[in-house]
Amino acid sequence: MNYLHTMVRVSDLDASLKFYCEILGLQVVSRTDYDKGRFTLVFLAAPGDMEAACEKRAPVLELTYNWDPESYPGGRNFGHLAYGVDDIYGVCQRLMEAGVTINRPPRDGYMAFIRSPDGISIELLQNGEPLTPQEPWQSMENTGEW
Repeated sequence: MNYLHTMVRVSDLDASLKFYCEILGLQVVSRTDYDKGRFTLVFLAAPGDMEAACEKRAPVLELTYNWDPESYPGGRNFGHLAYGVDDIYGVCQRLMEAGVTINRPPRDGYMAFIRSPDGISIELLQNGEPLTPQEPWQSMENTGEW
């Protein structure tokens, strides 16, 4: 058995692509519009997974955009996406500068949580050993749900 992908439905494809690609740093592996079914599938991968994603289509994040408006409440009910990062503090700082709320700051130098525009919880984990706890992260409070 091997991990293939996680699918999340998105209500605004442009906002989601901006978030996942421009802000979070994922890259588009493929995009297909299905006229008969009236939906679009976009597969994304972390930069470190692009080679495997292109060869095996895994591991990827599948964004499903239904062309007819739908509401997707309760994005948290499926759990969360998780990505390893090389500098948790630098990534969180970049995300904050882009207007993303850090729901669970990396107080421990290891783990943080953010949310996508559709309320999908995303866990960021420091690759390797945790970084030394430091300010302003160490004393930041949680914000909202994560």
